[in-house]
Amino acid sequence: MKELQEKGTKAKQAYKSLVKLSTLEKNQVLEKAAGLILEEEEYILSENKKDLSAARENNITGALLDRLTLTHERLAGIAEGLQQVAKLDDPVGEVLSMKKRPNGLTIGQVRVPLGVIGIIYEARPNVTADAFALCLKTGNPVILRGGKEAINSNKALVKVIQKALAEEKVTAHAIQLVENTSRESAVGMMKMNDYLDVLIPRGGAGLIKTVVENSSVPVLETGVGNCHTFIDDSADQEMAKQIAVNAKTHRPGVCNAMESLLVHEKIADEILPDLCNRFNAVKVEIRGDEKVTSLVPFARQATEEDWGKEYLDMILSVKVVSSLDEAIEHISTYGTGHSETIVTENYTHSQRFLQEVDAAAVYVNASTRFTDGFEFGFGAEIGISTQKLHARGPMGLKELTTSKYIIYGNGQIR
Repeated sequence: MKELQEKGTKAKQAYKSLVKLSTLEKNQVLEKAAGLILEEEEYILSENKKDLSAARENNITGALLDRLTLTHERLAGIAEGLQQVAKLDDPVGEVLSMKKRPNGLTIGQVRVPLGVIGIIYEARPNVTADAFALCLKTGNPVILRGGKEAINSNKALVKVIQKALAEEKVTAHAIQLVENTSRESAVGMMKMNDYLDVLIPRGGAGLIKTVVENSSVPVLETGVGNCHTFIDDSADQEMAKQIAVNAKTHRPGVCNAMESLLVHEKIADEILPDLCNRFNAVKVEIRGDEKVTSLVPFARQATEEDWGKEYLDMILSVKVVSSLDEAIEHISTYGTGHSETIVTENYTHSQRFLQEVDAAAVYVNASTRFTDGFEFGFGAEIGISTQKLHARGPMGLKELTTSKYIIYGNGQIR
């Protein structure tokens, strides 16, 4: 596609100027962008309303609509994220090692930008600003291809950010938005080997699977979140209820929301009726095993598919397990390696859970909702990686860098 080639060419040129920017210059752009987003709130929200109106006409509701929605508070959060990234240490230029060889060569390894980054994402306008902040701070131009549902919101945010770049005399091509939201544009980005150094998909399982299977550009894979909470028999039950309700209902349409609840059989009779009533009061649909449906009259019988499902909605699968071993085995079978938590007062059980559960983030006595770049102190995130090569967990600044060797000699030849 002509649009992709043009944007790819501009991004390659932008890279040459971004690698020359000082930390101070990058931080000034981020501070300027944060200020302009707040100043242009009325314009951005008016464009977002166009997207919300179209979404409702297309019967998009619930958590999906929530992800698309911008508000005064969310724009303030986006601006704060930009400011936080500005305050973080710049990883570019960090010396990872430096040693002298017997032949007199001094060999060092330093952190450098990844290059031109492409991101394909769905109806999440906050990704537009988060991606820009992290990519600019690490000296990487970014080409964004968002979903059609958020096109007006994304165009507005990019316009404001490019204004900030221009005011700070930095190339506006540091961030570019692919305005063609057809399937062809997504497929085209997957084949941009001449322009992109890495491609990052951010969205649901279908999008991620499509990009991983079809991209010839190296992919940094963000993960699907079938996240579990296991309530152990020694758990503080009131704490467990609060953690479970928060993990499911705080924002059900995001990847770190709890999708499956496991409860030890020794306390199931005591804790499940009240806990499920709390879920029912906020309209969470319960899908449980036979024990759950016997204890909770309004629970539906779960199917095999439910145990591995990322609902991204007000639906929860619930299973009673006989032991910590069964809980860990269930998570191993159905989990996606994203975020898992145990609620327990048993230290040995907590340590076993931390050691034996294979996930990017493993918690003791806390909600899975904390798996987030902002909450981890990264300012923002490019996504949550559930793969194990290069990056795992919330991907912040360091995950958008690679390294190169620098060698000092004084005439050595081999």
